[in-house]
Amino acid sequence: MEASMLRALVRFVLVLVVVVAAAAFFFGYRWGGAHFGRTASEPAVRTERPVGTTGGQADQTRERARAAGAEIGEKVAVGTEKAAETIDEARLTAKVKSKMALDDTLDGSRVHVSTDDNVVTLTGTVINETQHTRALTLARETAGVAMVVDHLSTGIN
Repeated sequence: MEASMLRALVRFVLVLVVVVAAAAFFFGYRWGGAHFGRTASEPAVRTERPVGTTGGQADQTRERARAAGAEIGEKVAVGTEKAAETIDEARLTAKVKSKMALDDTLDGSRVHVSTDDNVVTLTGTVINETQHTRALTLARETAGVAMVVDHLSTGIN
């Protein structure tokens, strides 16, 4: 009983510290040496030319940054697309394997399922022609499968 009360007290203190820190952050407070106070605004400074402009260097830097950002964006888009394709293929493989595992007329433990671009390939061994046909049917009836490649053999080796 005492251990659970102690844990509850520690949790409460931790939550309280997090809430106070979050509130201080959101309201603009900071630690400033020995006092805790509002951050002061910096006074305005008059300049002869716009800040950050050093001739053409700023424009060149800005253009390089834009080009680098565009290149990174393209790479991220390609990577995201490849990841989505891989996830879709894994999802199709899992759906087909699940259907085979749940089917009472098929021993799918010796059937390997792989997917590439919505094409499902079945390899391995089934006991008889009935199971062979059933495995192909289950794969073909799975939503998202464009084609089934049959590399199954019949009979236990």
